[in-house]
Amino acid sequence: MRPAFSRSRRYDAKCSPPHIVHDGCEPHTSVRRATLADESPRLDFPKVIDLLAEFFEREKLPFAVIGAFGLHAYGLTRATTDLDFVTDSAAQPRVVAFLERSGYETLYVSPGYSNHLHPDADLGRVDLVYVSGETSRRLFAESKSLRIAGRVLPVPRPEVLAAMKVHAMRNDPERRHQDLSDIRFLLGLSNVDREEIRAYFEAGGMGELYDDLEETV
Repeated sequence: MRPAFSRSRRYDAKCSPPHIVHDGCEPHTSVRRATLADESPRLDFPKVIDLLAEFFEREKLPFAVIGAFGLHAYGLTRATTDLDFVTDSAAQPRVVAFLERSGYETLYVSPGYSNHLHPDADLGRVDLVYVSGETSRRLFAESKSLRIAGRVLPVPRPEVLAAMKVHAMRNDPERRHQDLSDIRFLLGLSNVDREEIRAYFEAGGMGELYDDLEETV
């Protein structure tokens, strides 16, 4: 049985079901920007990571850290206002119910994505991406264990993080500058499979953009 979602829940018919990445739809909410290196961020990143990681581990649900903290695990530190996780689509009802029990308001939910905001600034905003089928199996089976905020947590391969950026950029061109910067960093990592990343660009009709980007690495 699906949980009783918050009345503030929003749907967008343009949002696609889950594939390898989220649907790129952005909820309209403002949260103070913080950085991973901020001396006094309002969002308590370790606290939120502990909250979600302990839930996933207790419930034996597959998960991985993505977004800015996924990049941080590979050595890139940049501004972020939230924490991003990916889990299997079958876990969505349990995840949303847990976050609402924990005091989060569900701002937006679709088959592939949900966004949650806590009134306590220390707990801030959490974004979830939901994947299924072979995509889910491969993503979690191939995730790496990396240290983030004092915990060893699963993080997708750099190539998968790049694929998420390509998908988001295709759905929201305004993200292009930041996403290309992130992908450029991922392309510069040792042993990254550039041909796999190229294939994601080509699948999104952006092969020439990849060629231009690769020249700058």
